[in-house]
Amino acid sequence: MNRDTAGDGRTDDSDIETDGGATSSAGATASRPSRGIRRTVELAGIAVTAVVAAVMLGFVFLYWAQDLPIASDLYAAFRSVGRGMDAVFGTNVFRHPIMWQSMATGVLVGVVAPLVGSFLVHREMALIGETLAHTAFAGVAIGILVNATTGWDGSLLLVALLVSIAGALVVQWLTERTDAYGDVPIAIMLSGSFAVGTLIISYGRGLTGINIEGYLFGNLAIVTAEGARLMGVLSVIVVVGVLATYKQLLFITFDEQAARVAQLNVTGYNTLLVVLTAVVVVGAMQVLGVILVAAMLVVPVAAASQIARSFRETTYLSVIFGQLAVIGGFAVSIGFGLPSGGSIVVTAIAIYLATIVGSGFSVKAISAHG
Repeated sequence: MNRDTAGDGRTDDSDIETDGGATSSAGATASRPSRGIRRTVELAGIAVTAVVAAVMLGFVFLYWAQDLPIASDLYAAFRSVGRGMDAVFGTNVFRHPIMWQSMATGVLVGVVAPLVGSFLVHREMALIGETLAHTAFAGVAIGILVNATTGWDGSLLLVALLVSIAGALVVQWLTERTDAYGDVPIAIMLSGSFAVGTLIISYGRGLTGINIEGYLFGNLAIVTAEGARLMGVLSVIVVVGVLATYKQLLFITFDEQAARVAQLNVTGYNTLLVVLTAVVVVGAMQVLGVILVAAMLVVPVAAASQIARSFRETTYLSVIFGQLAVIGGFAVSIGFGLPSGGSIVVTAIAIYLATIVGSGFSVKAISAHG
């Protein structure tokens, strides 16, 4: 993606909509109403997404606290809504709590993955998501082996989270301290962690009956109540972390050298970004699988970049597109009995292709200002 900058090193919105370096005042005046409508639609989409995410978080909490008096009534209401949805759509899935857990996990993935991916894509770090997904796979393999050999009945996702965060820290350490090109440590970690995972799985295949394919390709059936709660907690952490450090991450994304000159803790914020990515990857692995999880970090952002005029607008649109991809993917998965991960990613790619057509194949400069 091209990013034009003004002479003082800052990005400027004037770089986006220019024709031969000049824009007529009449054209600018005429475009103001359309800009206002566009912004209203975007904010409405974000508001709807926030409400849906809050409702899904509410279900995860109510399922956990369903034995409490007030929570039990609200939980029963959720179940009633599910039965009503089954009656409307002619299905027999929404009345089951496992489906709500899967939908809650997917909806939250549709929010946090594009949110973090917006920074990764603009920093040309899309490969880091794939790397940490493979690291998380190694974590799942380690958890399976430990469970099988020691009898410990712990959470595989928690082990995967710890291993993935450790992998993120190792990648950041290697990037800061080696003379290799920036993507070399990432590529080494990607192949190395997956190799470790496959060796462990091969060694322990006779020790456990757990189906690893669900973690590779994504499966609604592997989303447990514990996994949904973990995704809820991780999503809150990611959203709060990005909101609290948005300006600093934005500065580093568009001009890391200037951020260093300004004595910003660039290493610290880079580490925070890769750790947040590791957190998102582990949560998303349940419904997308290790092989496809990186797509939700990249594809919605790529779609938003086709039509957005600023980084902030790219972030808004990528979250909206991510949510549409999850909902559409779930519909395809349930309707045709297909894997959830592939259905969501194919839907996201369809949205991406639609934005290319809608943008008229144009390439826009992206401004750091909203």
